[in-house]
Amino acid sequence: MAGSEGGGGSMTEQTRKLKAVDAPGVRDRVSEEEWRHALRSRGRVSARAQFRWTDLIYTHFSARVPNSEHLLINPYGLMFDEITASTLVKIDKDGNLVDDPTGLGINYAGFVIHGCVHEARPEVNCVIHTHTRAGVAVSAQKSGLLR
Repeated sequence: MAGSEGGGGSMTEQTRKLKAVDAPGVRDRVSEEEWRHALRSRGRVSARAQFRWTDLIYTHFSARVPNSEHLLINPYGLMFDEITASTLVKIDKDGNLVDDPTGLGINYAGFVIHGCVHEARPEVNCVIHTHTRAGVAVSAQKSGLLR
């Protein structure tokens, strides 16, 4: 809330105050195909941030790395507007870290949800788990989602 006590400020002001996360460039660590995939994944993250499909740091997305058993997933502790292609964490199918450029690790609960979907549905290349305000509101209703 802009102007409220506690130094809220506008979203733009808050964004300018974010501290950059230092991570080695992904371009130097991956193949050309994986680099393009990481950029596409970052685009998906940007769209989620733009539409505010986020629940601070507890919303997850994952994407398959082409021609491998690996996934890219957002690092734990970064909000969508802080994530870049260089900060994406590469994990194996069991959730073990393969490449963690920020050292932040992952939210393992996010991997459990995503890992099950990726394992059960090999044709699915991207999984997104959000806690939108609308979804939370519907889930809090006694009747839940009406058909």
